[in-house]
Amino acid sequence: MAKRVAIVGAGVSGLASIKCCLEEGLEPTCFERSDDLGGLWRFTDHVEEGRASLYKSVVSNSCKEMSCYSDFPFPEDYPNYVPNSQFLEYLKMYANRFNLLECIQFKTKVCKVTKCPDFTVTGQWEVVTQCEGKQESAIFDAVMVCTGFLTNPYLPLDSVPGINTFKGQYFHSRLYKHPDMFKDKRVLVIGMGNSGTDIAVEASHVAKKVFLSTTGGAWVMSRVFDSGYPWDMVFTTRFQNMFRNSLPTPIVTWLIARKMNSWFNHANYGLVPEDRTQLREPVLNDELPGCIITGKVLIKPSIKEVKENSVVFNNTPKEEPIDIIVFATGYTFAFPFLDETVVKVESGQASLYKYIFPAHLPQPTLAVIGVIKPLGSMIPTGETQARWVVRVLKGINKLPPQSVMIEEVNARKENKPSGFGLCYCKALQTDYITYIDELLTSINAKPNLFSLLLTDPRLALTIFFGPCTPYQFRLTGPGKWKGARNAILTQWDRTFKVTKTRIVQETPSPFASLLKLLSLLALLMAIFLIFL
Repeated sequence: MAKRVAIVGAGVSGLASIKCCLEEGLEPTCFERSDDLGGLWRFTDHVEEGRASLYKSVVSNSCKEMSCYSDFPFPEDYPNYVPNSQFLEYLKMYANRFNLLECIQFKTKVCKVTKCPDFTVTGQWEVVTQCEGKQESAIFDAVMVCTGFLTNPYLPLDSVPGINTFKGQYFHSRLYKHPDMFKDKRVLVIGMGNSGTDIAVEASHVAKKVFLSTTGGAWVMSRVFDSGYPWDMVFTTRFQNMFRNSLPTPIVTWLIARKMNSWFNHANYGLVPEDRTQLREPVLNDELPGCIITGKVLIKPSIKEVKENSVVFNNTPKEEPIDIIVFATGYTFAFPFLDETVVKVESGQASLYKYIFPAHLPQPTLAVIGVIKPLGSMIPTGETQARWVVRVLKGINKLPPQSVMIEEVNARKENKPSGFGLCYCKALQTDYITYIDELLTSINAKPNLFSLLLTDPRLALTIFFGPCTPYQFRLTGPGKWKGARNAILTQWDRTFKVTKTRIVQETPSPFASLLKLLSLLALLMAIFLIFL
């Protein structure tokens, strides 16, 4: 009899979890509290409780080739960075292609997930749900939690002196939908993450004045990277990753700073990060420097005091009149349907082995998918997590002893820098390629570059030097996809198809052939040094 698996949430990770369960012969039932799939990517004009909220203009920060499911590329005619409406359509295509909808119960809230009395033997869970006011209970052999971490807004009012005296309007960025509300207003956005920067830029088109307050600064980069390529197709390669991880952290930090400042000098714009040793998530915004240089957005330090109709910033005695304050201060996450004895969230992290399994449970039958912040796309990350989880649930893959898992969890929490490669500032942040490869190795799905170099050198070189697209994760092992090789070799064709909408006749240059020859020689030398 197939094991019954309860899946909480029908967002990007929930859909991948359903598909992975079906592929391994498990029986998934997905509970989605709203009336449609998509999670974060489904825009609504109102905020729904317990579901991530986005504003109408949201566009993906990871390009389509890097952020697709590993065996389901985006349509060729989609732009490289996908607006939320098209992203939702892609998710619906995915659900229809793999018949996932029949496994989803919409408008069904998960109220409680508790261990059965014989849990130490069976590993089973009792799941209590509510639909149209009626509660039901069912027993499941396993549970996969796919609720994400963008549902509980963090609103640090206690750290903003005088906020209670403010007579204007203030709210968390979760409530923001359209820039119309800022028309002819003086707006302050607190927090310089991706959302805060997007909101400040959008507000600048209609507001009287816009301030963006940041405590620590941030690196700002464009989606359009070297030679017009998508940023992550250049940055996220196995070669680049190996190169970065082999260098001492101070050198990597210097290289990152040099690259970020090649677009514009962050110090001259008041943006340079105070702590450049630890890497926080870079801000992706194509317009911010232009808004700053034209005076549409003014960068300010942290807030000293809020008054009835104005704000005083640290190190600047002048009061600035303000009508609206937007707190783009991020989120905390929690699992209200789980007891703290199962998963306890402390200081923005939980004791999860590989960011997935509660390390202390005697039976590995509960998994948390997608509560991680890799420097890469969440879709292939959550999908790879789910591929490993279902094999653990089936008993094909075994977890190490509890003591080993707890030791690794504690090491991740301490977040001690290794001295090499990038140093991440938060425990949930991790190296995308290294983490994915750990999981792929567990299920024997990591591509073997040495073997491929002998049997398919073109593919091996593309995998190593080219973008680490998710198709690489389907070349071998369980869930192997026969279209993976072709998808890898044609990834740049799909990237340029939507930008080359006007045919341009290029005049051949005598230097081009020489440059290609030199590049080939350099490539061969790199291969010799790396593989031999």
